[in-house]
Amino acid sequence: MSFYNVIERYRNFDFESYFEHVTDDDIRRSINERNLNHEDLLNLLSPKAANHLEEMAEKAVKLSLQYFGRTVLLYTPMYISNYCVNKCKYCGYNIENLIDRRKLNMEEIKNEAEAIAKEGCRHLILLTGESQQHSSLDYIVDAINVIKEYFPSITMEVWPMTVDQYKEVVKAGADGLTIYQETYDEEVYDEVHLAGPKKNYKYRLDGPERGAMAGMKSISIGALLGLSDFRKDAFFTALHGDYLRRKYPQCDITYSPPRIRPCKGGLSEIKGVTDKQMVQILLAYRLFAPQCGMNISTRENEYMRKHIIPFGVIKMSAGVSTEVGGHTLKNAGTAQFDINDESSVKEIIEMIKEVGYQPILKDWERI
Repeated sequence: MSFYNVIERYRNFDFESYFEHVTDDDIRRSINERNLNHEDLLNLLSPKAANHLEEMAEKAVKLSLQYFGRTVLLYTPMYISNYCVNKCKYCGYNIENLIDRRKLNMEEIKNEAEAIAKEGCRHLILLTGESQQHSSLDYIVDAINVIKEYFPSITMEVWPMTVDQYKEVVKAGADGLTIYQETYDEEVYDEVHLAGPKKNYKYRLDGPERGAMAGMKSISIGALLGLSDFRKDAFFTALHGDYLRRKYPQCDITYSPPRIRPCKGGLSEIKGVTDKQMVQILLAYRLFAPQCGMNISTRENEYMRKHIIPFGVIKMSAGVSTEVGGHTLKNAGTAQFDINDESSVKEIIEMIKEVGYQPILKDWERI
């Protein structure tokens, strides 16, 4: 079975009609439910639920403290290549974009790893553009073997792999996988992915499951908010996480709700998601899946990130550069997107402490 079978059940579901008939009593009932079902999730994502954010927030804070305490894990991304063979309307790495393409060699990767490690974070997310030609499996494995000397936990955000390929990177030392479906709306997905392997909706959809089958310890999923109807994308993201958690209970599941940021050659027609709507999504995730993590990247500004921590954010990026070799090279490759929070690791640590939470730089040791 694939998560695609779950999506198929809602193929003819009238979301608009359902949202129109949601009542305040429905929303209050869903807030107070102990184990929420799909209907409860829809209620919390409905337009009318925007009038109940305070009640949702109170419940979310309690659940977050119950499951995770007052801790926020910090990580830093490391871009080692921005070559990509996909033609995606919304991404700066689009193969047709005339940008500075870079691919780090192993010595440059080592230097970048050393520079990032000196800032304090011991959790790293390794990123490449989606090109097996430029970022082959062997290249990624070699990179992991270099950087695992500095980081006990390595998450990958690269091209979707087969189960056997994921097993190779797990064997090398990777323990986490981040892979975003971008949008769960299959028609919109086809419209924004013009060419390249990424155009295969079902293959990408099953990527997180293949990672779980290969032995990944943690899986992070999400939709790129702004491509399609955010309520539907948030709904299916939550269901996807629930599907993975139930089928692969050994995996930690984390939701990431990234909003589109400006980038070179990026999409001009964006379905904007407001701060209030973003908060509603986070609260709905926490109430629906209290045992799952939530990650907020530097696509959000410092003010936003600071004030949503109590709602259940347990992972946060810090000291970020989205340029290839951005921590060490003067001629770094073009960034994937413009970040919205340029705070250093030290500044993020102080911000988390101000909210009354404990920043965690390391919570995992490779054996």
